[in-house]
Amino acid sequence: MSRIEEPTGKTGAVKNTQADELAGIDLPKIGPTGRPVTVFPVPAPLTSHGPARIIALCNQKGGVGKTTTSVNVGAALAEYGRKVLAIDFDPQGALSAGLGVLTHDAPTIYDLLLGTVKDPAEAIQHTSVEGLDVIPANIDLSAAEVHLINEVARETILARVLRKVSDQYDVILIDCQPSLGLLTVNALTASHGVLIPLECEYFALRGVALLVETIDKIRDRLNPAIVLDGILATMYDPRTLHSREVLERVVETFGDKVFETVIGRTVKFPDATVSGKPITQFAPEHSSARSYKQLARELVARGAIA
Repeated sequence: MSRIEEPTGKTGAVKNTQADELAGIDLPKIGPTGRPVTVFPVPAPLTSHGPARIIALCNQKGGVGKTTTSVNVGAALAEYGRKVLAIDFDPQGALSAGLGVLTHDAPTIYDLLLGTVKDPAEAIQHTSVEGLDVIPANIDLSAAEVHLINEVARETILARVLRKVSDQYDVILIDCQPSLGLLTVNALTASHGVLIPLECEYFALRGVALLVETIDKIRDRLNPAIVLDGILATMYDPRTLHSREVLERVVETFGDKVFETVIGRTVKFPDATVSGKPITQFAPEHSSARSYKQLARELVARGAIA
């Protein structure tokens, strides 16, 4: 894998946004990633559910769109008839808040990790989106690494928890905390694939190589089956040269591992979070809602999800 270098300041034309293409505006058929735009088909309905494919949404840098992506791609997949379980694996509990579920006086992923709650069904909560469930988290999860450090096979605890419910879902999404500690190692050990949300900003770009190295170590030592499903460019602003250059650099380095779908920067995401709904419900006609539905279709088309 080639080294990621800082953008040099070269100029380039602004490419059309994917949202414009999906809206039917007659623009050149080239997307933000510099590749021909593909409008992925609506997935065919499923005749049965499970076993789930587990995907960790991971990046050690905070504020890159992990939780936003977990909430909205999960909702979009549920709208396409997939049964989705979202795991809030961040002590900040942002995923739980974004889906409007209880995090206090209710079992959480922390209780399942420590074994004080044995059955994951006791911690699963339904959301306002039919087909999308969540196991919440709260600040208690911050103590999990201390409690688990002396456990035998501590890296596989989450995998053992999810094994009990995987047959009930088509996809399980794990919203990881912004670190590469024991909780993230648990998530990667339990997962079949990794989706890396990447903010189109240079400092976010620098850490991707380290994360890919970590995934390689997990594959070598703990989970031989794990693969990189793709890198999702988020907070993309086609008006800025820097944003365009960062995306160009990511595509140069990772090629087809970069999703064609690109998520633009918008104030609608925090508004949707306050409402406790995914943007696909809060503002279904917004370009970002259409982008996340496109990402859901792309995941199915790539074979990452049935």
